[in-house]
Amino acid sequence: MAFSEINSKLVEATVQPGQRLFSQRGAMLAYKGEVSFTPNIQGGQGGVMSMLGRRAAGEAAPLMTVEGSGTVLFGHGGHHVQVINLTGDTLFVEADRLLAFEGTLEQGTMFMGSQGGVMGMVRGQVSGQGLFTTTLRGHGSVAVMAHGGVIEVPITPQRPVHVDPQAYVAHHGDVRNKLSTALGWRDMVGRGSGEAFQLELSGNGAVYVQASEEKL
Repeated sequence: MAFSEINSKLVEATVQPGQRLFSQRGAMLAYKGEVSFTPNIQGGQGGVMSMLGRRAAGEAAPLMTVEGSGTVLFGHGGHHVQVINLTGDTLFVEADRLLAFEGTLEQGTMFMGSQGGVMGMVRGQVSGQGLFTTTLRGHGSVAVMAHGGVIEVPITPQRPVHVDPQAYVAHHGDVRNKLSTALGWRDMVGRGSGEAFQLELSGNGAVYVQASEEKL
């Protein structure tokens, strides 16, 4: 595993010769050893199409390619950092929540409407997070950011999970998403329009939920 959690807001990454890490620009806090940081205009292993998707999602800044031999401390904006280890499956995560990930993972983008239809497109409008979601597939570690901590909630065929779209961080597994209207008491007391919707995740996997609805 390339990443180890130092505390709730810092992760340490081991960089080895012949291997690469990718990180969000500005995520490096300190490093030891012979380590280089260069902009990656191709957008990771996903190539040009991945980068186009990330730009369409509103993420204009390129990833940084991290290479060499040493250790790097990553963190960003004082946000909570969660390490997720993938063992061959696919992680779906908002591009602006990615802190760093191993170069062994193949990166791509998914248009949310392809899973949720029109409602999937609405989800992007409600959450303010865009219509594209980044995908990371393969074996390796990912460090993601969130507000106020993260909890992993299992998703089973018998028990789908309903999540406030603004609290959604990422999910993995054989999971389908669907946005549904969920008018409730929070709308009755004048809360924002986001609570009028729920993101329903069904299938087999897990979803990561942040403790705050605050956007990054």
